[in-house]
Amino acid sequence: MIITKTHKLPENFLWGASTSAYQVEGENLTHGKGPSVQDTKELPPGTSGLDVCADFYNHYKEDIALMAEMGFKTFRFSVAWTRILPQGTGEVNPEGIKFYSDVIDECIRHNIEPLVTMFHFDLPDALDKKGGWSRRESVDEFVNFARILFENYGDRVKYWLTINEQNMLTLVGEAIGTGNYAGVENKYKKLYQDNHHMLLAQAKTMKLCHEMLPNAKIGPAPNISLIYPASCKPKDVLAAQNFNAIRNWLYLDMAVFGRYNNLVWKFLEEQDAIPEILPGDMEIMASGHPDFIAFNYYNTSTVAWDDGLSPEETARKADQQAGQSEPGVFLSVRNENLTTTEFGWEIDPEGFRATFREIYSRYHLPMIVTENGLGAYDKLTEDGKVHDQYRIEYLRKHIEQIKLAVSEGCEVMGYCPWSAIDLVSTHEGIVKRYGFIYVNRDEFDLKDLARYRKDSFYWYQKVIETNGEEL
Repeated sequence: MIITKTHKLPENFLWGASTSAYQVEGENLTHGKGPSVQDTKELPPGTSGLDVCADFYNHYKEDIALMAEMGFKTFRFSVAWTRILPQGTGEVNPEGIKFYSDVIDECIRHNIEPLVTMFHFDLPDALDKKGGWSRRESVDEFVNFARILFENYGDRVKYWLTINEQNMLTLVGEAIGTGNYAGVENKYKKLYQDNHHMLLAQAKTMKLCHEMLPNAKIGPAPNISLIYPASCKPKDVLAAQNFNAIRNWLYLDMAVFGRYNNLVWKFLEEQDAIPEILPGDMEIMASGHPDFIAFNYYNTSTVAWDDGLSPEETARKADQQAGQSEPGVFLSVRNENLTTTEFGWEIDPEGFRATFREIYSRYHLPMIVTENGLGAYDKLTEDGKVHDQYRIEYLRKHIEQIKLAVSEGCEVMGYCPWSAIDLVSTHEGIVKRYGFIYVNRDEFDLKDLARYRKDSFYWYQKVIETNGEEL
């Protein structure tokens, strides 16, 4: 199929951008907020803590006004669990309830739809110390947290996301500060038991949302990275199917259909990692249905067949930045057909379109992109300018692919790139910037935290104004 003309995007397309609480808010242990695992983790070398970040907590009115100036139709942000429930359960923090209520009201005042993520990598430290998601109790703890959000904000919030990048929490949790498996005899057993409990919590939360808020819509938000075979060798195609199942389809198959992916189940059997599934669990899984699929996309991955190398040999052969490898299942390799960012991330706009096509062909649900962007060492000039043409080019090429996907019949409801405003990157701190809005601070010098409109700010403003016609 050769597509040469794109279709116009829907008139009600939700243009916006995203942030997460622990990366943007600051005030991380003040105003009644308890510690999360992000507050207690070991910081990456050379990066500052989360005490200030972009100081969104104190600048939210200014920041939302700038988003409104860009023309945002929606703003995706997350609620810090420990700002609402400092210990994860028990007493509610009224200051936390009020803060997010004020943020929501400010969005609505500017005709911006709040798109609220309930959980974005910040498990309460008090619950983590008890065993975190490994405990059956974690299911009801999360559902209780969700109920509080629905009770307090359900009158104004129409769009909800359950768990951000649950697949990344499972596959690379240690890299994002959420996993500690020291002394665990079978790492996979623990990971996929944690995952099972998260899936249960998500299903129960989606069902609860539909019961409490019949006019609201809710969905999962995994990171979907379509997997290519390294060649047309049949075994490489099998390897790509393996990794697609493990990395992508497990999470969406369960969210949409309420069933475990068969290839993943075989993988878990071989790893002696089948989770404990209690009577009634699968009925719960089948009872929670998403209204849409949100997904984060940065790049694709490429894999070759692996005939069972030792873990040491696999690690030696696999380019670390190319991604995860699994002995006897797949071997990640660099895709020489793609360019990379200065941080080594492969850039693949056509893969973005391929991802839309694959998701829609499997699930036939509306889709919204909740992360997609380019991290770079942006520089502020003396006259207060940030010339980030590289970001404009990246986003332009990806939006072009959204329009092509729509022309092919994919139902796309919105686009929220990462990120609305500069924030703390998971690995590289504040100096790796993604935002349309520059925050004037360095890693350890807070300066004045003033906001500056980047060149991409004005470009995105025109994109939204023309509903994607002027790129």
